[in-house]
Amino acid sequence: MSEAVLSMREEVPVARACDALGLSRATLYRPERPAHASSTPAPARAVPRKLSDAERAAVVEALHREEFVDQPPGEIVATLLSRGVYVASVRTLYRVLAESDEARERRAQRRHPPAAKPSLTATAPNQVWTWDITKVAGVGGAWFYVYVLIDLFSRYVVGWLAAERENGPTAAAWLRETIARRGVDPTALAVHNDRGAPMTSASFTQLCTQLGVAQSFSRPHVSDDNPFSEAQFKTMKYQPDFPERFGSLLHLRGWMAEFFDWHNDAHHHAGLAMFTPADVFHGRVEDVAAVRQAALDAAYATHPERFVKGPPRVRRPPANVSINPALPVDTPGAQPHAVGS
Repeated sequence: MSEAVLSMREEVPVARACDALGLSRATLYRPERPAHASSTPAPARAVPRKLSDAERAAVVEALHREEFVDQPPGEIVATLLSRGVYVASVRTLYRVLAESDEARERRAQRRHPPAAKPSLTATAPNQVWTWDITKVAGVGGAWFYVYVLIDLFSRYVVGWLAAERENGPTAAAWLRETIARRGVDPTALAVHNDRGAPMTSASFTQLCTQLGVAQSFSRPHVSDDNPFSEAQFKTMKYQPDFPERFGSLLHLRGWMAEFFDWHNDAHHHAGLAMFTPADVFHGRVEDVAAVRQAALDAAYATHPERFVKGPPRVRRPPANVSINPALPVDTPGAQPHAVGS
């Protein structure tokens, strides 16, 4: 068929004949093409400007001389030219050095060591406080800031502040006031926070140093290093009555006051074996547990068949609560610490 189309190309255009026969023109012309050139490797192209082996050896020798070993190529070329000697261009010297993996920055470079992973453990209230700031929307494009300070062991909110801005002096004054109001020995306290501007400000860090408070920082861009504060903010913002926008700072403070009262005194926390933060913070766990146990004992006595695992026992909050524990905590009777609210 191809031969017929080609023989008639003077009378019928090849394109029209191919369209009529459903034939590709590439298929038609392929037999006329010579064998593919890549079947035989092309000879190496001669580069007239390329250094000869002897010239390259002279360049390497010059670069490795004791007087030049610490000098850049520009200095070497200039020095040799002043002596009436030319070995190669500055760019060629750099290229030769690069081919030998000898072209690198010689000055000491600033290296940032990996940030230390924070590890804190609390076995009682007022040993470790963790805090953060969250933004909440106001009307007319305004924003407010809520500072929240949580006791790590009990999840009890020991202090909070609603403000129109976030900064170091405000955070420092608030921490000082909270420590004084709670009557806590600052030298026995560790405060954990992320690396936001208020937390790393001179005002806040100087206050911690002045009072003897140990300050712990999350690693950069690692939100899991401050999980308890993040979980508490989620609990707050997922409340059914959390406003989409607060009408004023007064409105914000009123809503937060009610929320934190509920959070501390009425919220049965999943991470505390369903005790409230106030129960743990104020040492009421055993009293509440006794009431719960009496109710469970009565239920078991009435219908033991409903308790397939035997007599029920009231769980206790964890005896150790950690942020990035260095080693697994295995305390008899304690439940693994949980972050969720």
